[in-house]
Amino acid sequence: MVNDGRRLPKELAELIEDVQSLDRTERQDLLIETADRFQAVPERVARRPFPESRRVQKCESQAYVWSESWGEGLKFYFAVENPQGISAKAMAVILDETLSGRPLEEVAAVPGDIVFQIFGRELSMGKGEGLTGIVTMVAQQARDEIARRSLAGERP
Repeated sequence: MVNDGRRLPKELAELIEDVQSLDRTERQDLLIETADRFQAVPERVARRPFPESRRVQKCESQAYVWSESWGEGLKFYFAVENPQGISAKAMAVILDETLSGRPLEEVAAVPGDIVFQIFGRELSMGKGEGLTGIVTMVAQQARDEIARRSLAGERP
C-alpha cells in the first residue's frame, strides 16, 4: 500500500487503513486494547538501568527500543517506563506486530508521520513528538542493520 507516495509494509498499511475508518471513540478503544498486549523487553535482551543510547528522545513515557536479527529483518523490543504510557505501549505493539521480520528496506523507509494517521491529528505536540521518535528509532535501527550487513558482505 502507498502512503503519500511511499510504500508501507502491507500489515502496517492495512492497520492504518482500518484505524482511519473508525470514529474517535472507536479508535481510542482499539488503541487501549492494543496497549494491553504490550510486553516489555525481555531480560535476555536488556536489563535496567537501560542505556541512554536506547532511550527515545522527547518521549514523555520514557520509551526505549532494541532490535535483533530475525528472519530477513529485525525483531523489535520496547520498554515503556511510564505505567500511564498507553499511547507509547500501543505504538510499540503496532510496530512490533507490523514491522518485526519485514525486509529491512521496508522498515527503514517507514515515515514518522504514520503516528498521526494512527492516533489522529488531535495528539498533543509532546505526545506526537515522542511517538514519532519511537517510529524514527525503529527505522534508524533498520538502516543501521542494513549498513552492518553491507559491511559484513551479507545480504541486507
